[in-house]
Amino acid sequence: MSDDKWNAVYYETMDGESVVENEMKDFGAKSFARILRTVELLEEFGIGLDEDYVEQVEGKIWELRISRYRVLYFAFHGKQFVLLRAFMKKTRKTPRKEIKIAQKRMDDYVSRYR
Repeated sequence: MSDDKWNAVYYETMDGESVVENEMKDFGAKSFARILRTVELLEEFGIGLDEDYVEQVEGKIWELRISRYRVLYFAFHGKQFVLLRAFMKKTRKTPRKEIKIAQKRMDDYVSRYR
């Protein structure tokens, strides 16, 4: 692995449940594979990934765009992206409730792994 490559990790609850991975799998095998491929692009290109794929949503939270699916994430220490929330986007604007879920998970992650 190159020193330039980033690493994406799934947010997990305190009891070890990979809720984001489960959210992604709920979209079906084909969509899950497509999302994973886009996550690999994020790992490969890091913060330099083209704006067709990423957009800053709020504060440290960014949105990874995969067709009609979105994965909210943030950059953490040591070239690490933490995937916080996966959902199907149904409106032009990212719903407030999705951002709040991501924010809560980010705060939890940072408090545990700071």
